[in-house]
Amino acid sequence: MGKAFSFNRLKSGLVGWGFILIPVILVGVFIFYPMFRAFQLSLQTGIGRRNLVYIDPWYGNYARLIQDSTFWTALQNNFFYLIIQVPIMIVLAMTFAVLLNKKDLRFRGFFRTCIFLPAITSLMAYSTVFRYMFDTTNGILNNIMLDLGLISTPIGWLTDPSLARITIIIAITWRWTGYNMIFYLSSLQNVDEGIYEAARIDGANSVQSFFKITVPMLKPIILFTSVMSTIGTLQLFDEVMQIPSTPGGPGNATTTLAQYIFNISFLWQPDFGYAASISFVMLAIILALSAIQFWVTRDRDRLKKSQGRH
Repeated sequence: MGKAFSFNRLKSGLVGWGFILIPVILVGVFIFYPMFRAFQLSLQTGIGRRNLVYIDPWYGNYARLIQDSTFWTALQNNFFYLIIQVPIMIVLAMTFAVLLNKKDLRFRGFFRTCIFLPAITSLMAYSTVFRYMFDTTNGILNNIMLDLGLISTPIGWLTDPSLARITIIIAITWRWTGYNMIFYLSSLQNVDEGIYEAARIDGANSVQSFFKITVPMLKPIILFTSVMSTIGTLQLFDEVMQIPSTPGGPGNATTTLAQYIFNISFLWQPDFGYAASISFVMLAIILALSAIQFWVTRDRDRLKKSQGRH
């Protein structure tokens, strides 16, 4: 009896490990091994995939970044998009979610669908549409404003460096607000309505209920959307390639790190080693920002708990 029981446990354990082993092998082969090879590539130099040699010292590609003005411009642009666009998008997504969660709102499904639809459109297709909308010569926006007499000359939305960045921010916000709204909406639907009822009985108005009940309840979702939006913004590529008058232009005014990696790898003389080093710098920045966001959230939770004890 004991031997049969041990055999069944062993068999059950082997089956469980068998199910786990398959995805572990796939993740290792298709994710971790390419990451290892990419890091190995970042320590090498050479034109294209041939004649690659290791750099002496090994950190040569990373040291080169310090004096690369285009790299710093692209990094600055990424942080500009991150600092401006992500907070605006999160606030809009949360606001739409709260409004569309009201039980007495008519056509809720229609409004939810309309706001979410941009998230499922093609990146290149919507970027092309925005380019034609904001075009200086034949853009719809300029033509409407000229017809209404709001402006006397067309605005260079795609040719002025500052306006080009603002246009990209508008485009990204339009596309991803509805996507993030779904997360907030799903979380709000799990909040007990009795909590809001109790707050109303105690005399809390809508604004107080939002900041004292809704926002604390949504804190895990706020953290999740902040981290995911940070990662997405640092990997921004399609919009800066398609929307401005020239890819990453005018000049390098809208260039991002992802586009710079593409240019080094495929547009200019190929230098895959240097491109790989930039990609690992991106990875380090993403990990650092994500860790800071988690740390800030955890630190605030600890502070509130300590205040509650006192």
